[in-house]
Amino acid sequence: MAERTATIASRVGLHARPASIFAEAAAEQPVEVTIALEGEPADDALDASSILSLMGLGAEYGTTVVLRAEGEGADEALDTLVKILETDHDAE
Repeated sequence: MAERTATIASRVGLHARPASIFAEAAAEQPVEVTIALEGEPADDALDASSILSLMGLGAEYGTTVVLRAEGEGADEALDTLVKILETDHDAE
């Protein structure tokens, strides 16, 4: 299973616009991606393509999250999604 950590860069955290951008990108990946707060068990990970899950995660600016995916294309998918999380979409 591929795994990456990312630090939330958007000033409002993973809410509203940043969550929407991320969920859409996660849904477009060829593998299922999960997201969890760093330190939480993998079993508690949420569907990264669900905006409701993302909003409920409570990831604020500076929070570290863990992305996981399995299967062909998992590494590339996670690399793409980390870039999105580590971009301040509120500054654009």
